[in-house]
Amino acid sequence: MRIDSHQHFWLYGHDDYPWMDNEALQALRTDHLPPDLLCHLNNAGLDGSVVVQVRQTLEENRWMLELADAHDHVRGVVGWVDLCADDVDAQLEPYASHPRFCGIRHIVQDEPDDDYMLAPDFQRGIGRLKAHGMTYDVLVFPKQLPAAIGLVQAFPEQPFVLDHIAKPLVKDAIIDPWAEQIRKLASYPNITCKVSGMITEADWVEWKAEDFDRYLDVVLEAFGAGRLMYGSDWPVCNLAGDYERVFSLAERFASKLSDAERANFWGGNAARFYGLD
Repeated sequence: MRIDSHQHFWLYGHDDYPWMDNEALQALRTDHLPPDLLCHLNNAGLDGSVVVQVRQTLEENRWMLELADAHDHVRGVVGWVDLCADDVDAQLEPYASHPRFCGIRHIVQDEPDDDYMLAPDFQRGIGRLKAHGMTYDVLVFPKQLPAAIGLVQAFPEQPFVLDHIAKPLVKDAIIDPWAEQIRKLASYPNITCKVSGMITEADWVEWKAEDFDRYLDVVLEAFGAGRLMYGSDWPVCNLAGDYERVFSLAERFASKLSDAERANFWGGNAARFYGLD
């Protein structure tokens, strides 16, 4: 199975997506739905994808599951619940039985407190995920990596995956302390990493493949090929390129892997992590 482990869908409306008001994000202000993605998956020889939440609402969970039920290539859904809520178990319960609902994400990168993931209420919610068979996607900026390390260390039995290699400062060619913190985070065996979302951290107009080499070298050394998975971050990737350029960048990286490692990178690792059929 060849899987794109990270993409998004939405029906654009200003009130639902106010963060797209920025003129630089104009390319995102249209509908992006499963048939729009399917042509890219087919061109890349991929069998399906994992759709990841954008809005922090239970309504979006239901909508994404409807899409997954209607489109076979939507193999998994990563949704959202209020992990800090007293009724977190009740929020998780309806999704635990759906075969394509596989995990939870909170948009931690937008939280003003860099230690948000270390708060007792949030950690109480994280502690309930394993009982419901849920993974957790860690979405952070580099400044939040110390808290991510603390979170992963505190829950050794909880499966985590790091989104977008923690968004290093590629445009500014800054690699430290990101590199040191990535190595520390990867020292915990319960976290995997998505090779995704990189081009939007570079110069949107003038980036070149070589800009990412040293960052990719770090994640390969730190996580090993057995804990890396491909993700496009479509349609957000359209801000700095397109699906084909992202896929080509991933192919360039995967060319240094063995045949078995490539098979895992292109889908095996994602299928195992998310429990995809």
